Amino acid sequence: MQVTKRDCSNVEFDKCKIEKAIFKAMKYGSGIIKENIARDIANEIEEEYKNIDIVSIYDIENKVFDKLITKKQRLTAKAYEGYKSMREYQRSINTIDNKVLGLIDGTNKAMLNENSNKNEGLISTQRDLVAEEVSKDIALRMMLPPHIAQAHIDGLIHVHDLGHYLNPSFNCCLVNLKDMLDNGTVINGKLIESPHRFQTACTIATQIIAQVASGQFGGQTISIAHLSPYVRKSKIKIESQIRNRLGNILTEEEIQKESNARLKEEIQAGIQTFNYQINTLQTSNGQSPFLSVFMYINEYPEYEKETSILIEEMLNQRILGMKNEVGVYIAPAFPKLLYVTDENNINEGSKYFYLTELAAKCIPKRMMPDLISAKIMKQNYEDNVFACMGCRAWLSPYKREINNTDGIYKWYGRFNMGLTSINLADVGLSANKDIKSFWTILNDRLELCKESLMLRYDKLKEVTSDVSPIHWQHGAIARLPKHTSIYPLLQDGYSTISLGYIGIYECVMSLIGKSHTTPEGEKLALEIMNYLKNKVTKWKKETGLGFALYGTPSESLTEKFAHACQKRHGIIKGITDRNYLTNSYHVFVKEEIDPFAKLRFESQFHSISSGGCISYIEMANMTNNIPVVIKMMQFMYENIQYAEFNTKSDYCQVCGFDGEILIDDNMEWYCPNCGNKDKSKMNVVRRTCGYLGENFWNVGRTEEIKERYIHLDNHDYIEGDCY
Repeated sequence: MQVTKRDCSNVEFDKCKIEKAIFKAMKYGSGIIKENIARDIANEIEEEYKNIDIVSIYDIENKVFDKLITKKQRLTAKAYEGYKSMREYQRSINTIDNKVLGLIDGTNKAMLNENSNKNEGLISTQRDLVAEEVSKDIALRMMLPPHIAQAHIDGLIHVHDLGHYLNPSFNCCLVNLKDMLDNGTVINGKLIESPHRFQTACTIATQIIAQVASGQFGGQTISIAHLSPYVRKSKIKIESQIRNRLGNILTEEEIQKESNARLKEEIQAGIQTFNYQINTLQTSNGQSPFLSVFMYINEYPEYEKETSILIEEMLNQRILGMKNEVGVYIAPAFPKLLYVTDENNINEGSKYFYLTELAAKCIPKRMMPDLISAKIMKQNYEDNVFACMGCRAWLSPYKREINNTDGIYKWYGRFNMGLTSINLADVGLSANKDIKSFWTILNDRLELCKESLMLRYDKLKEVTSDVSPIHWQHGAIARLPKHTSIYPLLQDGYSTISLGYIGIYECVMSLIGKSHTTPEGEKLALEIMNYLKNKVTKWKKETGLGFALYGTPSESLTEKFAHACQKRHGIIKGITDRNYLTNSYHVFVKEEIDPFAKLRFESQFHSISSGGCISYIEMANMTNNIPVVIKMMQFMYENIQYAEFNTKSDYCQVCGFDGEILIDDNMEWYCPNCGNKDKSKMNVVRRTCGYLGENFWNVGRTEEIKERYIHLDNHDYIEGDCY
């Protein structure tokens, strides 16, 4: 018997090929290999066509699908059909006309709502989104292997940032701003020398940030301490000017008073310039830079005083906020502020407690700063305290070699190559309450993730420093010569590459029917998390690459994965009956749990998910209850590495309502005072995935925001000790 292939050529029928195809579909469908079923189907098809001289490959494929359904192998049949469709898609000439036109006419909602910090109505944003759609299409058809592309389309895994897959860029980084300011840099081929005063340093910093953001697809973090030497330079310069002009007239006390006053004005102007530039700049990605600012008083002990002054001014200006288009102060999304709590600022009576009081006043108004506990970090990282990326990504420890020996830990000038996430909810549902099958399926899906991550690495290892000089040649990451490979910076854990995950809660629910906050659920959740951790540790040893486990922020992915589970498994109460999955290891958003229990519970996952972790609590309006906010900050310091407060900070431009803009049952935003539903005439800020979002969200994330339980309420925590 002959089989006519897609290219119209004929080959001999081989039933083994049918078995292999079914085995592959079983592996990526149900996750359970049933050799007898594959063998039976292959034999039956051979028997049915034995008297036919020529049969089409399409007839055989349809017959395989029908027999899988008949034999009640629904998930395998879907995987088989999906693989066929993906191969057809990859072979086809797909102009993606409808997707691109949908961006322009507003019908491509999935893409338009993917990033809550992009204004999709702007030409510059649409230009970037069109480029992303083209990149995704080419990546899925021509660059990813069929089984990886299929797993991505089916929502088993998610290869992040396919919209940038054509470009040899990486994800996020800790910018070495200190080196760039101290030793100069180059922007657009123009030499930028080390500044001589603080305000100039602020301006140069924003130019650097814009350039860095345009050369990568993720966020970046700088340290405010890197600006502190320039405060001292300004002080010396101002004093010198006053002495030269008025030294014969003023006393030393008067000189100091005048110089301090002028310095204060320059610091205010410099920080204001910095904030306005960050919020008004637009990168080549069609958005403001996703910037975080690390605020650690003791980062450079010799500049402790200057650093504390800058932190104070940054907090004061964030408390004030920035004016919207009608002139009302609102909460800006950027820069994200990362405030480090330590022994010298966390308790009343400590030297810098006044800064923590300022942070506590800022949080209820502006949902910033986030809190990093120096105490917990020092326990986890051999006495080191360093910044994370605003998305929640943390670097693994890396020591810079000095004179062929272990040197000092290096944090700035390092980066994350990329990310692939696994849909843990689907793994749990696919196992159908069979724990043994669960581990088999999980292992197979993780191998898909590893393969996709190695593809990302393979793309980057051929890159030279010329693709983004600001990163590779002029100090943001390194100072490599022109035409030099970045390959060494990918090796030995210098950079990280991340396995992400979403849906621990739904995964545990699907397996044992209980939340992961129950004793049984907690035990299983920790087993799963440690299994993931052991996997990335194994991959790291095998490859020498800095694999890390990362709790995926899942801004829009939460909806994609939820819909994938619905499509594959139907509507299951308590698991797939909503448009979102629960982020990473977090407590389910509707679960009624007090803030202390939530933070204690989630803190145990931070050391496991060391490549990316964050925890939050939802709170009522606490602007008149600052002591309670401070109590929570102190609790966080003692118990958790990285945490944040979520509240509501909205404004209706129609009626002037200042409070919480609500969400109706149709997932539409409306003003409770005047009923305004025009999103262009309201300012809504919510915590999306670590960053604040201010341009609204897809349906899944909106539903999740609507259903968040308030953990900290004024009525419950006004009196007494919060411990």
